Amino acid sequence: MGYIQLLNKLEFFKNLFPPKKLSNPVDLSVIKCDIHSHFIPAIDDGSKSVENSVEMIKHFYNLGIKKIITTPHIMGDFYRNTPEIIWEGLEKVRHQLKMEGIPVELGAAAEYYVDYEFENKIDKEKLMTFGDNYVLIEISYVNQPDNLDRVLFKLQTNGYKPVLAHPERYPFWFDNVGKFESLFNNDIKLQLNINSLAGYYSPASRKLAEELIDRNLVRFIGSDCHHTGHIDVLKQVVYSPYLKKLLESGLLLNPFI
Repeated sequence: MGYIQLLNKLEFFKNLFPPKKLSNPVDLSVIKCDIHSHFIPAIDDGSKSVENSVEMIKHFYNLGIKKIITTPHIMGDFYRNTPEIIWEGLEKVRHQLKMEGIPVELGAAAEYYVDYEFENKIDKEKLMTFGDNYVLIEISYVNQPDNLDRVLFKLQTNGYKPVLAHPERYPFWFDNVGKFESLFNNDIKLQLNINSLAGYYSPASRKLAEELIDRNLVRFIGSDCHHTGHIDVLKQVVYSPYLKKLLESGLLLNPFI
């Protein structure tokens, strides 16, 4: 059975047996800080304008999230952003939030794509971090990069603490939970996308997200918000029993950022 056929079959059974929902929504304010989003305008595939950024951040405020570390893509081939570009955009959004009286604390880091250009940056540049020197990284959705282990080791050797973004979205690891246990045991933090728990990306992603929660491997949660459509899903996923389980686990590091 091919991968697409498998996903279609999983989607069919998901519709037959929809996930259970809570009668009352979870309180997202306990997250304290969202550490993965794309709110710097017009520099990646996220927000298109300052107005768009402020609109989305207003929704976050109304959902109880009062602190945001937004993380634009930095990718060698597509989004060649620099700290200077990101800081400049951040100040524009901060200014507009202040003008509109929206009391959200907004900071910035980056979502680094693991390629050879990023590997070279580790020794040559000061990377954009959040919290206790955490660096958010993502990898290809097609296959594990050849240099992943070397990059992780180099990050740690240079005093950084790697955080792997949305591990539940990498298809080549869908049936390899042992890989995540290995990463976890090597002090690589795993950051789950909230909307994965709604099956937004795929049934297989949701299944893996739930398994990572069951195995107590998740240490960060993030919205990975790019547009208002993500917020619409977010407003529904607050009824997820697995989100409730994760928020009540006491394992998340978001509140300490």
